[in-house]
This record gives sequence, C-alpha cells and structure tokens, in this order.
Amino acid sequence: MIIEDNLGHQGDALYAALMQMHDGLTPNQSHALNARLVLLMMNEIGNPDTIIALMADARALTQP
Repeated sequence: MIIEDNLGHQGDALYAALMQMHDGLTPNQSHALNARLVLLMMNEIGNPDTIIALMADARALTQP
C-alpha cells in the first residue's frame, strides 16, 4: 500500500472535489455516495488480492 503522497499538487484539489461532492447531502446520502465511490474504485483496480490487502490496511489504520 502506498502511504506517501502519490497525487502531488493535485491532492488538495482532489480532496476539495471529494468534499464538494458531498455538499447538500444528508449523512445517509453521503455514506451511500462513499460506498458507490469505493465500489467504482474497486472495479477500476480490478484485482481482488490488491483490494483485500487495501481493505485490511485501511481497517488497521482505523481506530475502533
């Protein structure tokens, strides 16, 4: 998993676009949007082993 900045100067703009994508949504709509985005990204990656490893890494980085 790549933890270092891999987006360069585009990272801030992408983060802003991600936040703007949620403007005006209810919390439930926002959660559904995030789920759809994750599913689209998983499909784009297309490698189940990579996806499972990324899911495990994300969970390990998340405090319960």
